[in-house]
Amino acid sequence: MQKKYVYASALLIVAVIIGIGWHSSVFDVLKTGEKNLPVKLYYADNISLSHQFAIDEFNRLHVGMIEVIPVNLPFSKFSTNERKELLTRSLRSKSEKLDIFAVDLIWVPRFAKWCEPLDSYFSADEKRRLLRDAMRSCVFEGTLVAMPMYLDIGLMYYRWDIIRRLPDAAAVEKRLQESISWTEMKQLRKRLGYMNKPFFIFPAKDFEGLVCNFLELAVGYDQDFLKSNTFPVLSPPASKSLQMMVDFVRDGTTPPEVTDFDEFLCNTYMLDHDAVFVRSWPDFVQSFRTSYSDTAKLKYIAKAPLPHFEGRPSTSVFGGWNLMVSKSSTKKEAAIEFIRFFQSEKIQRMIFERTGYLPAINSVYEDSVFLHTHNDLAFFHKLLRSGFHRPALIEYTKVSDIISHFAHLAIKQELSVDEALTRTDELIHSNEVLIK
Repeated sequence: MQKKYVYASALLIVAVIIGIGWHSSVFDVLKTGEKNLPVKLYYADNISLSHQFAIDEFNRLHVGMIEVIPVNLPFSKFSTNERKELLTRSLRSKSEKLDIFAVDLIWVPRFAKWCEPLDSYFSADEKRRLLRDAMRSCVFEGTLVAMPMYLDIGLMYYRWDIIRRLPDAAAVEKRLQESISWTEMKQLRKRLGYMNKPFFIFPAKDFEGLVCNFLELAVGYDQDFLKSNTFPVLSPPASKSLQMMVDFVRDGTTPPEVTDFDEFLCNTYMLDHDAVFVRSWPDFVQSFRTSYSDTAKLKYIAKAPLPHFEGRPSTSVFGGWNLMVSKSSTKKEAAIEFIRFFQSEKIQRMIFERTGYLPAINSVYEDSVFLHTHNDLAFFHKLLRSGFHRPALIEYTKVSDIISHFAHLAIKQELSVDEALTRTDELIHSNEVLIK
């Protein structure tokens, strides 16, 4: 079967914005005059090689019945906000050319009103086979509106070859694997002779990754910080969190360049400059095997939980992507079939092996043979237990954009911490729109 790719382009964005939905000459190649030929299922996502493998395998198994047509929205061409806006406009127009699509788990409340409720499609047993924390992000106002593809979780990477310069390196690494305190991490900077070198790298660009860092510190300081499912930015944990990030840059623990860094640039800088620690996601090493020039350095990278505050546990924010079905789709049963396929053991294992993203089904973590050959998975499974979700808000992106904007200015020392948080709170509770 000839592969058909649909690449979203600037032309497509313009078409959606002016209200003609997905209908465009871009899609003419997909038209068929035979209504009884395979159902054409349009699936929008960042179509990586792993995604394409899954699509090809699904189409092979369903030849003559269902054909998934990938609508590629690559991260390299579309920002998170552009991708979200593109999907939003298509769903509002009730386009027939969008059946199933992937969303960042924090988008689920935003898209729920345009998507098919899924409770009736999946049995209790099917729901139980999925990780509870993965399913939590799929429910909005008591209704299942999405199903998980895979999970992410924040963690710290370190250079074990640098740590092993210490005479008590074995004891230090044991502590790292258990989670060291922030105080212990600062002491290591001095012991390793890194007072004038990049030591700890974290993303401080004005984007969602900065909000993840902010929340991990705030929840680490007070586990009830998000208890009300809001952002209490005028609180001691919020002030402590932002002040720590400001101080990391101010005292030289972290280079000022991080205010321009997302996670990819953080990982690159850590390797380029032989920094000791970086805050990142599970796909770091796997993705850099094909993108970084000096792959030999990757063998020195080890994983650890994020540092903790004295007397408190390490905490990490959940990330990941879910699948949703358009309420306007006329091919819902086919879409459900594709979701079940994506949640099969074969595909969940493949995604982990090829990309490093964490499986969303329990059975992969319970397979002793698979765990024996994939030692990383046991570490990640343990780490998931310390994870927390960001607030499930319809206007999450708006609030997050405000937080990242003023936190970014504070880290650049253009605003004081108090002023940044005060202005954040004022704008969150106003009807004003943040213009960046």
